[in-house]
Amino acid sequence: MSKSLIEVPLHEIAHGRTGDKGDRLLLSVIPYDETGYAPIAEQVTESRMFEMFQHRGATEARRYDLPKLGAFNFVIENALQGGVNNSLNLDGHGKTLSFLALTMKVRVSPDVLAAAKKARSN
Repeated sequence: MSKSLIEVPLHEIAHGRTGDKGDRLLLSVIPYDETGYAPIAEQVTESRMFEMFQHRGATEARRYDLPKLGAFNFVIENALQGGVNNSLNLDGHGKTLSFLALTMKVRVSPDVLAAAKKARSN
């Protein structure tokens, strides 16, 4: 018998890191536990990530799957409002933008959520 899925913010099953190159946001999504990789691969798509940053002027989002590292890297074009040297934005470097990405809702099994919580507590 399969357990029903529950909707949670991505930060419940993964953490993130960000960086920048000019007006390009580099964003990594890393599951806390390997069981989170498949739901992220299925649900955290280029189009959904693009939607998360469209209000910032993003023009494209590309996803690179890194299965041997158990992670995903997104390259989001034109999301930094001109980049560190051209923006009046307080966070022109994009360092805190992983928090925005991690608010995305995903549907996971209770087992995936429990494994992530256990991994976070270690």
